[in-house]
Amino acid sequence: MENSQLAALAATIAPDAQVVQGKQFVEITLRPADLYAVAEKLKNNSDTALDMLVSVTGMDYGTDLGTVYHLRSTVRNHMIVLKTRVSDRDNPEIDSLCALWPAAEFHEREAYDLLGIRFRNHPDLRRLFLDSTWGFPLRKDYKDDINILAR
Repeated sequence: MENSQLAALAATIAPDAQVVQGKQFVEITLRPADLYAVAEKLKNNSDTALDMLVSVTGMDYGTDLGTVYHLRSTVRNHMIVLKTRVSDRDNPEIDSLCALWPAAEFHEREAYDLLGIRFRNHPDLRRLFLDSTWGFPLRKDYKDDINILAR
């Protein structure tokens, strides 16, 4: 399926989302409340058949925190990117996609550990690399009082 056809199909599956042809893949930007339902439809639809989670990336956009999911169909040989953002930096929560793709477990734990994004219904949401005394070092507002370079 060509990306233009995939984008049209994605627009019918996620009518409230923004669907665009990115530089390489079809990108769907949606509200956090719609993430799980849209992801489930994309996985189970025989025309999209997104059976593989390639990556989850936590993002700090300055005012918002978000996630970017790269999903692949090994059957149809195409990819879709799901993007979502939350503006609550004090309590950023996004639904986990672990129930759909178990590979999301590690990736979502990494986003939690480094950016503080909490994933609802995650089976084992705990810090992966750092202990609880650390903040979230990939946030743009992170202050590192110990490793400041002398000027």
